[in-house]
Amino acid sequence: MSAKYYAPHGGHPGQEQLLTDRAVFTDAYAVIPKGTMRDIVTSFLPFWDNTRLWVLSRPLSGFAETFSQYIMEVGPGGGSDTPETDAAAQGVLFMVEGSASLTVDGKTHVLEPGGYAYLPPGVQWALRNTSDDMLRFHWIRKAYQAVPGLPHPEVIITNEQDIAPTVMPGTDGKWATTRFVDPTDLRHDMHVTVVTFEPGAVIPFLETHVMEHGLYVLEGKAAYRLNKDWVEVEAGDYMWLRAFCPQACYAGGPGKFRYLLYKDVNRHMPLRALS
Repeated sequence: MSAKYYAPHGGHPGQEQLLTDRAVFTDAYAVIPKGTMRDIVTSFLPFWDNTRLWVLSRPLSGFAETFSQYIMEVGPGGGSDTPETDAAAQGVLFMVEGSASLTVDGKTHVLEPGGYAYLPPGVQWALRNTSDDMLRFHWIRKAYQAVPGLPHPEVIITNEQDIAPTVMPGTDGKWATTRFVDPTDLRHDMHVTVVTFEPGAVIPFLETHVMEHGLYVLEGKAAYRLNKDWVEVEAGDYMWLRAFCPQACYAGGPGKFRYLLYKDVNRHMPLRALS
C-alpha cells in the first residue's frame, strides 16, 4: 500500500461555522491545526512564480529558534530559478502532492510524493512544476552551523519509499523512523525524518531533551502529550516543541500515525549569541 501524505488546499470555512478550533500557542509548544491553513493566511516569496505558502515556523522570540518551515503550493508552470536568497541556508524539501522538477548543479530530478531532497548551503538549485496539477511540498530551512575541519554535506535526493525504516528497539516494529541521513554523519546539523507509529503504539515516557522539534502530521491521528497537556492531533496538524518540552504519544488508530519530524543535532550548545 502506498503512503499517504496530507496537504492543505486552502479555502475558507463558511460563515455558519463556529469559531471553535484546536489552535494552541504556549511558551513550550504550539499546535497549528489544519483548519487554520486557509487562503487568508498564505504568504508569498520573491522570485517564486504562481506560488503561495503557509509558514508553519519561523525564528521568533518565544517560538522556533533554529529553523523555518513552509508548506509550498506551486501551480502549473510555477516555481523559481532563484529559490533561496540566503547563502548560509541549507534546506530540505519533502513532497506531499504533485510532481516537481528539481534542478541541482545543472542536473534535473523528478520528485514525486515522498520525495526528499537535502540541499546544502551555497548549492545552486531551481524548482518547477511542469505538470498540469498543483504541487505541494514542505521546505525546511536552517542556517548551517559550520565546524572547522568538517566539510559541508553533499546533496541528497531520494524517496521515502526507497528507504527501509529503522525500528525502535523493544517495540516489536510498532515504532519506526525513516532516516534520510546517517545519524553518525556529524557534518549534518539537522535531521528531517518520517516517524511511523502503528495503531496502539506509544512513546512510553516523557521525552525531555535538547532538540527543538517541528512535527507535521502526514497521516492518521493520535493523542500527544505536550508539556503538561494532552492534545488530539490528526493529519494536516503541525506541532512545534521547544527544547526540553516534555513529550509523549499514543497512536489510537485505526490506521497508522505518521509525521514529518525536524530536529537540530550534532552541535555544541552556543554559549553566546550566534553571529
